[in-house]
Amino acid sequence: MNMKELRDKSQGERETLLLGLRKQVRELRFSIATREMRNHREHRAAKRDIARLLTLSREEELNG
Repeated sequence: MNMKELRDKSQGERETLLLGLRKQVRELRFSIATREMRNHREHRAAKRDIARLLTLSREEELNG
């Protein structure tokens, strides 16, 4: 998901998305650790989406 798509969402939608992504990262981390999953790309992409959401949240906080 890119920043333009995230900026178009409301604050509530972004918070819901952030919670879902954090849950997904936790599940992916455990599935990778137990070797159920070998593809780490999903884990990396989810972490990057979390970082984008947190960056957007911080930008809005600073800009008022």
